[in-house]
Parts: sequence; structure tokens; C-alpha cells
Amino acid sequence: MKTVIFDLDGTLADTSGDLIAAANVCFEGLGLGALLDPASDAGTALRGGRAMLKLGFSRVEGFGEDEILRQYPILLEAYARDIDTHTVLYPRAMDAVEALKVAGYGVGIATNKPEGLAEELMRRLGVRDAFASLVGADTLPVRKPDPEHLFEAARRAGGDPALTCLVGDSDTDRNTSKNGGVPSILVTFGPSGEDMAALEPEALLDDFADLPAVVARLLD
Repeated sequence: MKTVIFDLDGTLADTSGDLIAAANVCFEGLGLGALLDPASDAGTALRGGRAMLKLGFSRVEGFGEDEILRQYPILLEAYARDIDTHTVLYPRAMDAVEALKVAGYGVGIATNKPEGLAEELMRRLGVRDAFASLVGADTLPVRKPDPEHLFEAARRAGGDPALTCLVGDSDTDRNTSKNGGVPSILVTFGPSGEDMAALEPEALLDDFADLPAVVARLLD
């Protein structure tokens, strides 16, 4: 079976608001105030917890890598408490997923978000059952950009890893597909959308309504 595997943060859903709120819990706990801005720092948020902590601590004196390691579990706890307060699925994302399934493709998720958090978020958004697989950052000994992360998501969705493509929003997603020798489709509607063309993916996606046609061109 041919499969379409999706990244989660910044691809299927804009999770940046809840991620930044969790990071700011850490900074506020240290008496530093809210060091990250939900609008201007959204792109960093979608690169994960450590990236947010690194950015925030770069704006003040006296905090280094050791503090990032100490604060990361606190960030995860804060995020788990309020994982879907601001998060929204991108327009027409689930319509595209259903159209792909009707067309005979398997669909799954390969995310560098911890598996438990990804599962919880998808359940709260009411869309977990739409995906045949979900592989998180800690599901395997490796994660993106190692292509095995993508390939395992394809296998668990009932597909052939050689006949898959990855829909994502970052250089990590582009490198994952490139390392695996399969196509990538990068979305342009996320916070870093204007940077996607420079990564030279096999396709750019401006609107999820166009995804089924793009996938058919790349995989059929």
C-alpha cells in the first residue's frame, strides 16, 4: 500500500500557542517573566521544547545548557496539563486525510513530539482514529531525520516504506525524506512557510485542499 505520513506540529495542527505557554511556565517559575511571544516565536515553538528553552534563556544572563535540562521535564508537565487550550487543526487538514483514505492511501503520523503527548493531543482534538499509525520521538531508538522513523510509521499504517511520502513543515522533515529516498511535501501556511521553498522539496503545499492531487502526482 502507498502511504502518506504527516508531521504533527506545524503541519496538521498549529500547536505553537500551547507550547509557548508551557515554556513560559518554566521562565516564570524562575522569576524571569514570559520570555517567549506567541506570535513572533511561533516558528521556534514548532521545533520543540529544547529549542524554546534555548531561545528564552538566550534573552537573559546566567542560564545555560544545564538549566535547559532541568527545565525540560517541567515544560513537558506544563504542556501535558494544557495541551489543547490554543491548538487548532489547520483548515481542511482532516478533509484531505479522509480524501486520501478514500483514494486508497494509508495515512499515519511521524512526529518528534513524545508519543504519549502526541496520542493525548490527537485524542483531545478528536482525530486520532483517522490515522492508522502514530510514531513519536520516543517510540523507536531513532527519530526524524532518521528515515527509519518515517518508514516505521508507514509500516504501521500497512504500507510499503518505499512507496510513501512525508508531509511536513521543516528542514527536519525535508532531511528525513531525503535520507529515505522518498518525496516530501512541505506546507507553506505555518510560521516558517516562507522558508520552505529554499529546502527544495518535491512539492510545496499552500492549502490542504490540494493535497490529494499533489500526492497522486508524486506516488502514482
